[in-house]
Amino acid sequence: MSRSAPFLRRRPGHVLRGMAVAAAIVCAYGAGVVSGSGADRHAAVAGGGSVLDEAATKIGRRAAEPVGRGELDRAAIEGMLRGLGDRWAHYYPAREYDDVEGRLTGRYSGVGLWLGGDAGGNGARTVVASVQPGTPAARAGVRAGDVVTAVGSTPVDGWDISRVAEALRGRPDEPVELTVERDRRTERFHLVRTPVPGGNVTVTDLPDHARRIRVGAFSRGTGREVRDAVTGRAPSGRPTGGVLLDLRGNPGGLLDEAVETASAFLAGGPVVTYEPRGRPVQRRTVTAPGDADTPLVVLVDAGTASAAEIVAGSLRDRDRAVIVGSRTYGKGSVQEPIGLADGSVIELTVGRYRTPGGRNLDGVGIEPDVAVSADRPPDAAERRARTVLHGLRATMPGKD
Repeated sequence: MSRSAPFLRRRPGHVLRGMAVAAAIVCAYGAGVVSGSGADRHAAVAGGGSVLDEAATKIGRRAAEPVGRGELDRAAIEGMLRGLGDRWAHYYPAREYDDVEGRLTGRYSGVGLWLGGDAGGNGARTVVASVQPGTPAARAGVRAGDVVTAVGSTPVDGWDISRVAEALRGRPDEPVELTVERDRRTERFHLVRTPVPGGNVTVTDLPDHARRIRVGAFSRGTGREVRDAVTGRAPSGRPTGGVLLDLRGNPGGLLDEAVETASAFLAGGPVVTYEPRGRPVQRRTVTAPGDADTPLVVLVDAGTASAAEIVAGSLRDRDRAVIVGSRTYGKGSVQEPIGLADGSVIELTVGRYRTPGGRNLDGVGIEPDVAVSADRPPDAAERRARTVLHGLRATMPGKD
């Protein structure tokens, strides 16, 4: 993936690591104004160093507890990003960003779970939406509908889906303990992370020549896989009875792949626009004509975000699909990674996107055409979606 390519992705709220050190830097500035001499300040400037360099040097020398320059640099950068008021801005050391790139290109290690949201009776919860066959989670007996309560020894109360998913990923062969609630019982699974091959697109044939296409995230190649499943290049041929596009729990991913996925269901025309700072409005249109006739239902929930909302929003605004499920997350911004000299990366919001109908989904999300309460089990929404798909198929010319 090009580091300059824009992508859309959900992540947890503000990163808190290093805040104490950042506070120390702010205090050091104040102390310098009060007690440092003018000669000291002029000497720092004359020496070619910045005030940040000066502060970091003095903190490193005088702080009661030892602190490394790398930790101070990270705290300073994270403090600057917080000052932007950009909730999606984030700093990644080189190693952490390698993991992010791995997920976006479909090369990552995990346990094989797709997660979704569930309002439940005690606030928002993270629920196992499905388990990828042949993965550690599948072999251990994790089931769809299990409510995630802890990863390792850490409870996940108050975490969003992205944070839970990130905690479950890691290096191959590393262990991780997953705790879930199932039928009012607590179940613990000792899992070992493994490389997850592909896995972001799963195709399942349904009765009446219909097909479910589940997209877990928009990583490299996702759009092509979806198009193959729609146009008949999949082994089981073309889904003449309709398509159920399942975007539940999909946190987003690469903008290009979202556009390609929407294009698989449109004959032409607009998919999304976004407005980058200081540059003309970017208009993304159908990449190549797709199947604009086969009945289409899109499943969404509170975990459907960002690039996944682009797909759902474009298909609804173009009157191409019926949206079934619960309100989506509501992230309408585009992030771009900016590389630094040491291999670390700053991720900044560079624009806001709008659906073909001109709607800004940021903080609003998509209200489904057919609502299914978020506190219902995951299979309830799918049953409703299949019923809607059957109804759409029955209205097609030449169908009963």
